Amino acid sequence: MRRYAYGWLTAIFFLVSIALHWVFGWYAYVDEATQHGQVAQFSEFAVVLGRDTFENWQSEFLQLIWQVVGLAYFLYVGSPASKENDDRLEAKIDALLRLTGDRGEAIIAELDERYLRTHGHAQPHAHEQAVEKTP
Repeated sequence: MRRYAYGWLTAIFFLVSIALHWVFGWYAYVDEATQHGQVAQFSEFAVVLGRDTFENWQSEFLQLIWQVVGLAYFLYVGSPASKENDDRLEAKIDALLRLTGDRGEAIIAELDERYLRTHGHAQPHAHEQAVEKTP
């Protein structure tokens, strides 16, 4: 549960906000129908509700989802813009550690093993397991 707390909180915020949007939309629809001397009908409200919800969804959520998910994906796959600074910094630190001799090589090997860097990219979700295995 803790691992997905951000996802659960986001889902709760989304469900509460959309429920409140629909409830207040219903009250506004009933008020407007009353002002025009009409009887509020849920079938007509459902059409208005669907239109307004999808309009908001298109203009806000889809745009935001593309920006967040797209950016996260391209950072994850390692676009040149996302990886350059981290790789350069890591190379500098490795070079400084190598200057200290065999102890520096041992530190680099230990860190690579702990952060699962021995076979390419780090695997951040396995980090907790690697730390627990380390004596």
